[in-house]
Amino acid sequence: MLGPPGAGKGTQASRLARHYGVPKVSTGDILRESAAAGTALGLEAKARIDQGHLVSDEVAIAIVEERLSRHDVAFGFILDGFPRTVGQAEALDGMMAGRSPLTVLHIVVPVEVLVGRLHARRVCSVCGTNADPTKPDLGVCATCGGALVTRADDDEQVVRNRLQIYEDQTAPLVHFYRDRPTFFTIDGNLAPDAVAAAMQGALVSAMGVVQGEAR
Repeated sequence: MLGPPGAGKGTQASRLARHYGVPKVSTGDILRESAAAGTALGLEAKARIDQGHLVSDEVAIAIVEERLSRHDVAFGFILDGFPRTVGQAEALDGMMAGRSPLTVLHIVVPVEVLVGRLHARRVCSVCGTNADPTKPDLGVCATCGGALVTRADDDEQVVRNRLQIYEDQTAPLVHFYRDRPTFFTIDGNLAPDAVAAAMQGALVSAMGVVQGEAR
């Protein structure tokens, strides 16, 4: 899942994971769990994220490499929040050795729409799940019942800083991946169901590419 903050990667990654019955691997979730547990890595990462910065390549790569070594990802997984730099993408190519080719879904959304989404976004203070923006805000998480709050890194100025960091550091990933036959651009400025349908269609096409290469 490739796209700027607010593009809907987390929401759509969860939907795809449920649809295909595979784990969603989210570096953000892993780091938030570490921060809640009070680990040094988690607290350091939280401080950087709250300021609108990315964690280092070394930390992100180590987290994903350990997660992808577990047995539950043997039949597939959805990556959310990784890679975010070309260095991370190169490391991921190494991790994918011996697996099916990586499918990249690039979600595109206008900048001002992203700013509005992020500034209004609410997340669960307990499990970190994003509130569904299409449903009434009842103040509690639909997943676990925890209180909904505004993330510290969703302050408007921090949001704009995050989008600029994305443009500077992460957008080059489009150039890294775009010539691959399993790279797809998805219009993220649609209703969530329409975005999900487009993603599922792209994955069906990707499976056709993989099967064709295997013949």
